[in-house]
Amino acid sequence: MNTTQLIIVVPCFNEDAVLNETTAQLSEVLLDMEEKKLILSGEILYVDDGSRDQTWKLIEDLSQKNKRIKGLKLAHNVGHQQALWAGLEWAAHKTYDAIVSIDADLQDDVNAIKEMAIRYQEGNDIVYGVRNERKTDTFFKKNTALMFYRLMNTMGGEIVYNHADFRLMSKRALQALIIHPERNLFLRGMVCSIGFPSACVYYNRKERFAGESKYPLSKMINFALDGITSFSVKPLRLITIFGLSFMVIASLMICYALYAFISHHAIQGWTSLLISVWFIGGAILTAIGVIGEYIGKIYKEVKRRPRYFIEKEI
Repeated sequence: MNTTQLIIVVPCFNEDAVLNETTAQLSEVLLDMEEKKLILSGEILYVDDGSRDQTWKLIEDLSQKNKRIKGLKLAHNVGHQQALWAGLEWAAHKTYDAIVSIDADLQDDVNAIKEMAIRYQEGNDIVYGVRNERKTDTFFKKNTALMFYRLMNTMGGEIVYNHADFRLMSKRALQALIIHPERNLFLRGMVCSIGFPSACVYYNRKERFAGESKYPLSKMINFALDGITSFSVKPLRLITIFGLSFMVIASLMICYALYAFISHHAIQGWTSLLISVWFIGGAILTAIGVIGEYIGKIYKEVKRRPRYFIEKEI
């Protein structure tokens, strides 16, 4: 008899438009898995990340109608990664054998959880949900995502291509994850660094069922920067390379500028402006910006502030 107890962790931010359907689909999947003996029992944990709509009220109502539903209400909006961490950390201290994380918008195929459970039974501690393709994405989003994955791999960060935060983890993998002390979370990179046996389950991503995307362009850019600077120091090394390159270019420009000055082809003041502002100034500002990213992360880490506070629990 299969004795696996499974919980699905779902971070939520202003998801009252979709939560009823999410609950219905996830409950149906869990019931089917129980009937097929893939798991012994399954539950759903909603983590309300400081929503401003009726998300928490809906979670409370759903928990009264559906015994599978549990809930955590965070006292403040801390972001998707921190909210997901709160749910994972809560589940790690319970008796669950396996934990699935998935977003509430139903873009990830909930039926892929069944295949994840099979891969888990085969001995894999981590099972990644990976998109087959990106037909539902815009041209811009598709190509910027491709650039991000390639850039991460170039910078030395180990992540699974086309995988976000839809995954199954065993209890020991989850306990290994929550040992990580950092406050700057990039979970898809952190999970890959654990190193336990893993597998991939491929699925087709759907259109968002309802509501609006919580990841506009600005958040996507910040997320990409967090990922790169959390898992690689190559940007700092590149500063040295760029610095040397600029010195070579500046040397060539100095020779050209001096030639133009001697031959009386230069406008007065043009030589010093060209060399100092365009080359040296740009290089210094870029270097300061990259170093500032890392200093900002150090600043957050050394303060050791709590990641979140739980206001209510169901």
